[in-house]
Amino acid sequence: MKAILTKRTIIIFSASLLLALITIVSINMFNSAGPVTGLANTITRPVRSLASTVARAFGSIFSAIYEYEALEKRNEELVARIAILEANSREAEELAEENATLRVLLEFRDRYGGYEHEPAAFTGWTADNFASSFTINRGHSNSNIEKGMGVATEEGVLIGQVYDVGAVQSTVITILDTKFSAAANVGRRDTGDEGDSSVTVRGDFTYMRSGLLMLDMFDADLIVRRGDMVVTSGRGGVFPPGLIVGEIEDVSRNTSGISRFATIKPLVDINNINIVFIITGFENPE
Repeated sequence: MKAILTKRTIIIFSASLLLALITIVSINMFNSAGPVTGLANTITRPVRSLASTVARAFGSIFSAIYEYEALEKRNEELVARIAILEANSREAEELAEENATLRVLLEFRDRYGGYEHEPAAFTGWTADNFASSFTINRGHSNSNIEKGMGVATEEGVLIGQVYDVGAVQSTVITILDTKFSAAANVGRRDTGDEGDSSVTVRGDFTYMRSGLLMLDMFDADLIVRRGDMVVTSGRGGVFPPGLIVGEIEDVSRNTSGISRFATIKPLVDINNINIVFIITGFENPE
């Protein structure tokens, strides 16, 4: 077998060498490729065509690889730019929030310059189905707040009272809570005088989940109508005068038919609290 292969190899090699010599002689004699070379070209044309196609294919592949690398680099640059833009956007949002907070502080100071107050941020609602209270980020170690102090919005709307003071966090009961009560003025007497009667408003469990608090057992000669404003009177020294509690939602008589009571709707959405103000000091009108 090896002998046959060796003999065949020798024959093929010899034929190739002879063909090469004839081609060279033909070119030299006829100053052209000659018939042998033409025959060789005819025979090898499909091979050369295939080689050209393969070369073009490889060229396309290399070009595609180059373009992919360029696109990948461009993509990395765009990702980096997007990260920078996102960082700038977050910084802008933080600055906007800070400016809004400062604006709120200035508005409250301008409106209620006679009050001593400290701002605080809402941190979360307390988990108690029988209470309406939330926590703030102020306590005895980072503020001067004390239990019993009033809590208001920047518009001067009373929304609650400090109930428990911790080290860096405190609990505030809202005006809807059953533990809340305040002296207030509402309506007018039959004589036509307005705001001359102090009443007591309080939280009530029956109305708490409806977002209302109560004014009950007020004097018979006190005229109270739907839409009347309820404001703190300052009596008792717990809250400063003039803080808005809410407006009369409805006036009714109790089951005995003798005394009247009213429900009060807060002027702000207590469930949407962000920044509050603790009234740490005020001039007592009494």
